[in-house]
Amino acid sequence: MDKTIVCPDGLKRCRWCASAPEFLRYHDDEWGFPVADDRRLFEKLCLEGFQSGLSWRTILAKRENFRAAFCDFDFHQIANFGDNDVQRLMQDEGIIRHRGKIEAVINNARLARLIVEREGSLAAWFWRYEPAPDEVAVPQTVSTSAASIALSRDMKKMGWKFVGPTTVYAFMQAMGLINDHAEHCVTRASVQQARERFKLGK
Repeated sequence: MDKTIVCPDGLKRCRWCASAPEFLRYHDDEWGFPVADDRRLFEKLCLEGFQSGLSWRTILAKRENFRAAFCDFDFHQIANFGDNDVQRLMQDEGIIRHRGKIEAVINNARLARLIVEREGSLAAWFWRYEPAPDEVAVPQTVSTSAASIALSRDMKKMGWKFVGPTTVYAFMQAMGLINDHAEHCVTRASVQQARERFKLGK
């Protein structure tokens, strides 16, 4: 089955982006483009964790609320959150009030800070898991991969939470570790060009 759909502008895009109006901009401007900024990486990973069991439309609609609640996903600040912050967030109707996921963000922020101390940046660590071209599956045909399983395993060993292989694969798609735009999607070429220009900052 063709994984693309013809949009109102006459261009083919990944079929999923037509399922909600707000998906189009996210698809064209964000999804799959390579990210090196640590705060954005942490945000993407946290939001994928919150999405577990829910729709991405729900998460995207609440993204600004999440940013406000979690200090714009500055993990250095979140790492200092305590019980009072958990209670505050559990009362915040603008986000997903799931105690386990909220506590996971705080736990993961502390681990992210440790990685930065050890590796220099989150980006330096995550981009080590970029799969070789011959290891990448046909776009949008799988929900996990050898790379996502390896990254998930290593994160869990460190103590990260809500980082199963499927969640990590979605994170890899979102942050550009893989270009999972459909073969004939108009944005696939733009992502590929961005990846060719991409340089990981020191």
